[in-house]
Amino acid sequence: MKIFVTGGAGFIGSAFIRYLLSNYDNKILNYDKLSYAGNLNSLASISNNKNYSFIKGDICNKSHLSKSIINFKPDLVVHFAAETHVDRSINNPEEFINTNIIGTYNLLDECLKYWNKNFVKENTFRFHHISTDEVYGDLKKNEFFSEYTPYDPSSPYSASKASSDHLVRSWFRTFGLPITITNCSNNYGPYQYPEKLIPLMILNAIENKPLPIYGDGSQIRDWLHVDDHVRAIDLVLSEGKVGETYNIGGKNEKTNLDVVYTICDLLNEIKIKKNSLQFSYRSLIEFVEDRPGHDKRYAIDNSKISKQLGWKQEESFESGLKKTIEWYLNNLSWCKEVQKGEFSRQRTGILKSNYKQK
Repeated sequence: MKIFVTGGAGFIGSAFIRYLLSNYDNKILNYDKLSYAGNLNSLASISNNKNYSFIKGDICNKSHLSKSIINFKPDLVVHFAAETHVDRSINNPEEFINTNIIGTYNLLDECLKYWNKNFVKENTFRFHHISTDEVYGDLKKNEFFSEYTPYDPSSPYSASKASSDHLVRSWFRTFGLPITITNCSNNYGPYQYPEKLIPLMILNAIENKPLPIYGDGSQIRDWLHVDDHVRAIDLVLSEGKVGETYNIGGKNEKTNLDVVYTICDLLNEIKIKKNSLQFSYRSLIEFVEDRPGHDKRYAIDNSKISKQLGWKQEESFESGLKKTIEWYLNNLSWCKEVQKGEFSRQRTGILKSNYKQK
């Protein structure tokens, strides 16, 4: 099988590629523009694999994308490529509109042309789209997101992902393109770019820098280890029904503050770079102005993928977080490499003067 992966140098995309090449004999083409969050160092362990190849390309470049698909002749297209950080979408919504909406349209259009020409009779082609639980918006207490929850996005990021989800479904309903969609909860694990909560807190803590908590830290997220996520995607690709959406959640609801407390306590157990037994990493926590439009709670009902496809997570939050912290401590050179350039873990998501909060 030949699999065309967009955004395969990113956090989840690279985990997916590493997983596939460790478990199957498929040929994989990684199509990635290598934005700030994409780094081929995340794929160093498989870069010489005979079944792996890479093309630097942007899904917003339609002609280049078309040539790459036609030349590779994929059986599957797995679409990870996206701008993903909510804070950055507040500062620069245009990038999110271009990549997440226009880029997804380009990919769908070129895949439809390719499928009509090559697979209309055999029906062996599949387009899989990776999305997020943030498209559903804020969640009330004791409720859970299901595949039937109405979309109610709050940020430019989640709105752009909601739009891309709708585009994918419309290409199935209108043109018959065989698709599947997955919406996942917050991922964590190795190789995550350090603008996201968990790696940001780990790296700031070991450098004795402040640990910024938005608002009072009571926002609740459902945490999913990236390895559990990619196993779920693999199941959907092999067993999922065309046209269906599957929610993937970790059933690990934690407040942001509790997540940071846990990171601090685990680091204290490891006692890195600290000789005083009196020091607590919790002392580095600082409460800062909340993010505009910050959703209060996300939580996924994953019963559909569990019951229909037999998926279940293998990592608890506690075991997964401990492994994640140990990975970052043992891979500080990777962290230093990916932060070259504009990003030095400074805060984004501050409203510009030309935007006014509702």
